[in-house]
Amino acid sequence: MKVSETMQAWMDIAPEWILNGPKWIGDFCYDFFKSFIYDDRWMQYAEGLGNTLLLTALALVLGLVLGVIVSLIRVSWDNTHTELQPGIGKFFLGLGNAICKVYLTVIRGTPVVVQIMIIFFVIMASSNNKILAGVVAFGINSGAYVAEIIRGGIMSIDRGQMEAGRSMGFGYVPTMRYIILPQAFKNVLPSLVNEFIVLLKETSIAGYVGLTDLTRAANIVRGVAYVDFLPLLGVAAIYLILVLFFTWLMGKLERRLRSSER
Repeated sequence: MKVSETMQAWMDIAPEWILNGPKWIGDFCYDFFKSFIYDDRWMQYAEGLGNTLLLTALALVLGLVLGVIVSLIRVSWDNTHTELQPGIGKFFLGLGNAICKVYLTVIRGTPVVVQIMIIFFVIMASSNNKILAGVVAFGINSGAYVAEIIRGGIMSIDRGQMEAGRSMGFGYVPTMRYIILPQAFKNVLPSLVNEFIVLLKETSIAGYVGLTDLTRAANIVRGVAYVDFLPLLGVAAIYLILVLFFTWLMGKLERRLRSSER
C-alpha cells in the first residue's frame, strides 16, 4: 500500500535520534516528510505558487486597465455632462457612464467565486485555458474596485488644478493626463497596493474551476498524504510572506514618493 511505501521511505532517511526520540517529534517529522518531501510533493506547491503569481499579475494588469477606463468615463461624465451640448458625443458618453454603473453594481454586488464559475463554465465553456478564465474573472472583479479607487483619487484633486490646466491652454484630456492623473495615482497608491494584496489572496478560490493554484496544491497534497495541518499551514505561511513582502515594497515606494516631494 502507498502508506507503507511512504513509511518505508521515511524510515530509510530519518535519523536515529528522530526515530528513537519522543513520539510527537517523530510524528511531526513524518507528517512534514509526507507533506513536502516524499514523492517531490514540494513541486506541487511550487507549481501552485507560480500559477498564483501569474494569475495575480495578469489580473492586476487587466484590472488596472479596466479601472482607469471606467473611472475616466465616470469622472468625465460627472464633470462635463452639464456643459456638453446635446449630440452624439454626449449620447455615447452618457451611454458609457450607464454601462459603467451597471458593471460596478453587478460586479461589486456578487461574489467573486460565482463570477469565476460563470465565466469558466458558461461564458468560456469552450475553452480549456483555466489561467485565462481566472485572469478574466479576477481582472473584471478587480477592475470594479480599482475604478472606484481611482475615481475617488481624481475627485480628491482640487478643481483648481483642472482650471489651471485649462488656463495654460490644455484641453480636458491633456489636463487629465498630465496634471490630474499623476497626482491622483500618487494619492491612491496605498489603496491600489492594498487591492493587489486582496487580489493575491482572492485567487485562492481559483481551485473551484480546477486551476492548480497554491491553495489547491495544498488540497491535492492533503488528499494523498492524509495530513491536514502542515499543508494548510505551509500555504498560509507562503501567503503571509508574500503579503509582508509586498507591504514592505509599498512602504519603500511611499517613502521614496514623499522624499521626491521635498
